[in-house]
Amino acid sequence: MAVKAKSGVTRPRHVPQRTCIVCRQSDAKRALIRLVRDATGRVAIDSTGKRPGRGAYLCHNPECWTLALRRHAIERALKIVALHPDDRAAIEQRGRQLLQETMPTASS
Repeated sequence: MAVKAKSGVTRPRHVPQRTCIVCRQSDAKRALIRLVRDATGRVAIDSTGKRPGRGAYLCHNPECWTLALRRHAIERALKIVALHPDDRAAIEQRGRQLLQETMPTASS
């Protein structure tokens, strides 16, 4: 979508860019999935991208989700000591969902 400037010239709308904490690929903010650390130190998947708290972004590649957990990239990015077991389970579940979405379905 273009924005019309005061001078009457149309210019492209600014699209915020974010980087995946594992593969370091930049993409539009809306194209990545945001993880947020709230005031209590818990980590959640932020589907709206607007929850308050420190955020980190992961791409839709299931391998990035696995590596983020294995390498403790989420803890580093969100500046926490360790993920709560429930938070880790939710993040692992989301990684599995992404893997199922990317796997080709067998057609008969």
